[in-house]
This record gives sequence, structure tokens and C-alpha cells, in this order.
Amino acid sequence: MAKPSKLTYVCQACGAVASKWTGKCVSCGEWNTLAEETDAGPPPGSGLVRGARGRAVRLESLAGGAAEAARIVTGMTELDRVTGGGIVPGSAMLVAGEPGIGKSTLLLQVAASLARSGRRTVYFSGEEAAAQVRLRAERLGLADAPVALAAETNLSSIMATLDEEQHADLVVVDSVQTLWSDALDAAPGTVSQVRAATQSLIRFAKTKGAALLLVGHVTKDGQIAGPKVIEHMVDAVLSFEGDRGHTFRILRATKNRFGATDEIGVFEMAAEGLREVANPSELFLGDRGSLAPGAAVFAGMEGTRPILVEIQALVAPTSFGVPRRAVVGWDGNRLSMLIAVLEARCGISFGQHDVYLNVAGGLKIVEPAADLAAAAALVSALVNVTLPSGAVYFGEVSLSGAVRATSHTGLRLKEAKKLGFNQAVIPAAGEIAGDGKSLDLQRISHLKELAGTLAACD
Repeated sequence: MAKPSKLTYVCQACGAVASKWTGKCVSCGEWNTLAEETDAGPPPGSGLVRGARGRAVRLESLAGGAAEAARIVTGMTELDRVTGGGIVPGSAMLVAGEPGIGKSTLLLQVAASLARSGRRTVYFSGEEAAAQVRLRAERLGLADAPVALAAETNLSSIMATLDEEQHADLVVVDSVQTLWSDALDAAPGTVSQVRAATQSLIRFAKTKGAALLLVGHVTKDGQIAGPKVIEHMVDAVLSFEGDRGHTFRILRATKNRFGATDEIGVFEMAAEGLREVANPSELFLGDRGSLAPGAAVFAGMEGTRPILVEIQALVAPTSFGVPRRAVVGWDGNRLSMLIAVLEARCGISFGQHDVYLNVAGGLKIVEPAADLAAAAALVSALVNVTLPSGAVYFGEVSLSGAVRATSHTGLRLKEAKKLGFNQAVIPAAGEIAGDGKSLDLQRISHLKELAGTLAACD
């Protein structure tokens, strides 16, 4: 007589397992996230057998050199930049983003580019029929690319198809949340199904040496749907970001075992698909012909790439008892800290004003060097004085009001000069090399110097 399957309840938010159903998960505190699942054994293709005895493995030392991992150059410069030079064979990569942001378009272009270069690419679509994928390929001009296409969500069928492949260089699965295994008594998209599908596909990639690209959904909070363990299982996690109101898209690595995680790739959504943007600074700056008070250009760094972006501020008298603080594209806590420093160290009061701060183009800035540019925009908006059109700003502001030195000063100034800027307000400390010395530099050590200059023009 077969042993009955064990009934468990798995949280769809964090993956915690409970023996009985409760309204609230005791692990993450979310309500109504426990789903009933049956433990029916290991998933197909996982290589696990219930009750099987393991074998001893050979232990090695840390001594000895290791060759650098070979990479598959995709032909898309921005993607290769983010991944660290190309996709590593045998690696698993998770691409996540909001619905409609362009994940499927990006991966279809990657698959077509590699297929045209002679690589064997296999594309499994779980959300669209094969005819729908063909229509997109025809619209993007990729219909002639020799991509092997299939519309399938059954994990067993996908694994059987991959086992028959002689050699697949790239396998794309769109998306992992749509896959299901009949060995698990759970609905597609649940924690057990997603974990089983990811485990089986990664095992195939590591065994056969094929590069695996998985599409992942995101929740309403912007987090990747499914258990957090999936992000630990894959070798790289790429976040595809963008704003529906703008045409550009940003590809950012949040995890990369074969490269850096501070690089970004910039794309522009066009009628023919995603177009690479070679100079993002021109895209983010846009039309700056008619400047208004409260606009400052920040010379930032995204990995090894310098990017110039406009920071806009609006300061208006408040009609409420508590002034409003709103920020888009920057940390709201850092804005509050910067306003407090301006009030305490520079004597500039924002207590009777609403403050709005926006990073033009929808770019999200996390670099502390943006403090000085944000401060310049705030003071400019408050005193209603337009900043010089040819000036850039960067520097970190401490709680004492001191302006601290930042890294890559030369690269920032070189990018500013290339785009026609002739003046820079930078920290007093730090060495400058290269073409940056040819700009008109104003070096300040305290925020009072910047605030005093702008206040004197009022």
C-alpha cells in the first residue's frame, strides 16, 4: 500500500512551511498567504530519489589556479556591460521586472542575436502562444533568426525536450512562474512549483553547459515573486526597470557571481524593439534650453560609466500645518537629512515651505555624491535664482555641513566637458587628473559656501 502524501501549508510570500493553516504567517507576518500543498516527492529532473543513499565525493584544496570563465558575447553592448562581458555558459540568470516593461522583448532580441551568430538557442514561452511570439518577432524584424520556439508550461515536457537537444547554447524560459510539475500537488506559481522548476532547469544548465535565462514576475512591492531561495540559486539577478511615462529602460544587476553589480545598461523602447543608448547622459538631460530656478546637473557614476542627470527642485509656501516633502528618484530620508543640514548649519529655513524633488527622466539615484547637486537645486528654488547652465555639481554632504570628496572625479569631469559643460562645483578635497583640470572649478569645503553664493544673488 502506498504511503499517503503529507499535507503541508506553504507561505506564498516567504516559503515558510506550516503543519496547519493559520490566517497569518508566523515567519513573515503576511495575512492569507498559506496555501495547501502535498509533498509528493522530488520533482522530475531534479536528480533526487527519495531514500537513495549518497556517495562520497572527492575533496580538493584551495591551491591551484582557475581559468577565467568563458563568455558568450550577445552582441548587445549594454547587456554585456551589465553581465560583466557576456553570458557565462552553464550559468543561470533571472531577469525580473514589472509587466509590460520589455522583458520578453529583451530576451527575444538576445536569443535572435545569438541564433544569427550560429549559437543554438531554445525559447520556451509559458505566457504566450507560439503564434504570438512569432508576431512579436516579425514586428521586431527577427523572424529570420533560427530560434527554436515552443509554447509549453509542463516541466516534464520541457525537461524531456532539453534532454533530446544535442547542444543548446542558450535556453530562455518565459516565465518561471508559469511552469508546473504534475509530481507536485500545487497550483502553478506557488512556492513549491517555482522552486521545483528552477531547481530542475538549473541542474540541466550546470550539467549540459547551457546558459539559462529565466523571466521572473515581481509583486506590487517591486520584489521578485516566489521564494527568496530562487535568487540564491541563480548566478545572476537582473532587474529591468523603467517608467511607463518614459521610453528608456534600465537593466541593473542586483546579483552577479561573474561580474560587478554596480553597472547599468540603458535601452530605449522604440517601434523596432529595444534600442541601446550609447550616451545615456544626453537622454537624461533632455532639452535644457529654458532653465528655471531649482535645476542642477549632477555628474554621477553608475559602475564605471559616468552619467549626467538633472535634479529638479520646487519649493513653495505651504498651506498645511506640516510642510510636505515629496521626492521621486532619490531617497526621501536623505532629502529630509539634507534639509535639516541646510537649516541647522547654513541658517536656511524650509519650515514654511513644501519641498518637491525630482530626478529628471525617471532615473533612480542611490549615490551619496548627489547631495551637493540636490542642495544646490533646493537653495536655488528657495531663493528663486537660476543656476549657471554650464555647471555640474557632485559631492557628499555630511551632517556637519562639510562637503566630502567622492571617487572618480576625473571621469565625472571628463563626461561633463564632453557634453559641453564648462564649470563644476566639487569638493575641496580630492585629486583631479586628466581633462577635468580644463574646466572652471569651484572647490568648496562646506555647504555654507554654496548657500552663501546663491543667497547673495537673491
